[in-house]
Amino acid sequence: MKADKKSGLNRRTFLRASTGVAAAGAGLALPGKVFAAGPRRLATLIDLSRCDGCPGKDIPACVGACKAINKEKIPEINEPIPEPWPRKTIEDWSKKREVFDRLTPYNFIYVHKAEIDEGGQKRTVFVPRRCMHCDNPACATICPFAANHKYENGAVVIDEDLCFGGAKCKTVCPWEIPQRQSGVGIYLHILPSLAGNGVMYKCDLCNDRLEAGKLPRCIEACPQQAMFIGDRKEIYARAEEQAKAIKGFIYGKKENGGTATLYVSPVAFAVLNETMRKQPGRPDMGPAARRMAETDKMGRAVLQAPLFGIVAGVAGAFMALSRRKDRVKGKGESRE
Repeated sequence: MKADKKSGLNRRTFLRASTGVAAAGAGLALPGKVFAAGPRRLATLIDLSRCDGCPGKDIPACVGACKAINKEKIPEINEPIPEPWPRKTIEDWSKKREVFDRLTPYNFIYVHKAEIDEGGQKRTVFVPRRCMHCDNPACATICPFAANHKYENGAVVIDEDLCFGGAKCKTVCPWEIPQRQSGVGIYLHILPSLAGNGVMYKCDLCNDRLEAGKLPRCIEACPQQAMFIGDRKEIYARAEEQAKAIKGFIYGKKENGGTATLYVSPVAFAVLNETMRKQPGRPDMGPAARRMAETDKMGRAVLQAPLFGIVAGVAGAFMALSRRKDRVKGKGESRE
């Protein structure tokens, strides 16, 4: 990423901000509040005054780069896919992997084209949409298997090895971001028709690249430098500065209690939202109230369900044995 003298954000700034980022702990746990705490929090800024939708390309650069780096993320689908009970809904995108105009388990970012009429003048605004990486994500709070984590660097990441695809994370997300792929995941080894229905997938902010000191692939690929990442305070200051410069608007600062993703737009988000019809895989940009009160109730209900205790115990044992087997296979078993 080239240096931007005005903002002071460049690769060196990013690397300095991300050095020493630590991950949150994994494993089964009771739902609780999950904050992005610590001095090394990152945030991203998406400047809609710069994004042009990549004219001349079959697919926007950010979308193409994201699809390429994640194309092997989902394993081969187990067929026939078990039919879950009592709900018989199966979500299979394995034969529609090339879809790029909405969020899917195989597509973590897409670009919405908003056609605006400003006093008789036509204007087009392109809006990249992906996970907002909320500061206190309801999705991480509600997950009964602690498969969803808020990392210190700001990324919200789903652990596909622990996810049962119950989709409660999608239910409590104001934008319904996570998408399910049936026929994969740990549930196939436990109770495939009674417990779970696949794995939930979404943007993880390229967390493995962040931990290696690299940029998220979408940011690295953007030809217009419409996306920035860096120290949260710098990014928030940059958003305010840019909004003031273009007499624009900010989204993400307060939505859902605050996020690690900010948008700056020359057009009011209420106006942009009028061009968006909220539907599966296509989130809108309307007001996003906190849902934590609801998630607390849902979390208790999940944990009180009789099946939860059985599945949690079996899942925990299965994962422990599987990971021990992997360690033994890779390093050789030590004698005690």
